[in-house]
Amino acid sequence: MQAWRVHRNGEPGEVMRLDETERPTPGEGQALIRVRAANVNFPDALLCRGQYQVRPPLPFTPGVEICGDTEDGRRVIATPALPYGGFAEYVVADEAALLPAPGSLDDAEAAALHIGYQTGWFGLHRRARIEAGETLLVHAAAGGVGSAAVQLGKAAGATVIGVVGGPEKAATARELGCDLVIDRRCEDIVARAKEATGGRGVDVVYDPVGGDAYARSVKCVAFEGRVLVVGFASGVIPAPALGHALVKNYSIVGLHWGLYNTEDPAAVRACHDELTRLAAQGVIRPLVSERTAMTGAAAAVQRVADGTSTGRIVVLPTGAAR
Repeated sequence: MQAWRVHRNGEPGEVMRLDETERPTPGEGQALIRVRAANVNFPDALLCRGQYQVRPPLPFTPGVEICGDTEDGRRVIATPALPYGGFAEYVVADEAALLPAPGSLDDAEAAALHIGYQTGWFGLHRRARIEAGETLLVHAAAGGVGSAAVQLGKAAGATVIGVVGGPEKAATARELGCDLVIDRRCEDIVARAKEATGGRGVDVVYDPVGGDAYARSVKCVAFEGRVLVVGFASGVIPAPALGHALVKNYSIVGLHWGLYNTEDPAAVRACHDELTRLAAQGVIRPLVSERTAMTGAAAAVQRVADGTSTGRIVVLPTGAAR
């Protein structure tokens, strides 16, 4: 089969190589899955760089979420078992963690429903306890993770402020349903957020960026607000000023969605059922901006690494996806 493999750590466009290799063999409790669609995530870039919390042995195939077919004919969403990641024609995944792919979504959309949307749902509902009528500020609102948070925030009845970089991404954020869009390249995030909330500040911040985004977040969060730390796409992990959090009465809330897979797998399945219901109602739909053939996978991962993509890029192995 064909599979993109990383033989040394570095930038995705430089170290990913399309190889001919053997199909992976499922271990005990695993299933072999033919890949229909593989969604590109920022962790794929971190895997290539050797900067992710999991470091599979070289060579390995990146790709952390897919939609595909099991050998007994089920169409499923899965997180492949590394080192056999999703940018390949076949993967293996733990049988117990397979989720049914929603019939209301095509393969590319289904592949993108998993990690980003689960992260958004657990972040907003389990960690931040967002309530209808509150104001949610989402950094990187036009990206894959941010766009999911925007849709889920609107579904929860929140007023959503989207922060983006550039006019193209601003247009995308408006189309997603943001009530206010702030272009960080030419607008003051703090001033605009304070103005939009009558000086009070925002109730919940969804931050997958870190760095300067976090610094801006704590300046515009409201009394008893919550800053959700989701990731560090900027490459800078901020050091929270705990004195500031104390004086201003806000919470800094961490979210590692992967931990739910081991600590509360029943909650992951319940979340998937809820996401499936919302997708069937048309309330949420993954923003798939590009569908690329297998040959374009390395370039796609590099674009996500560079922060130049909008929405989700999904890799479609030749002849596999509908």
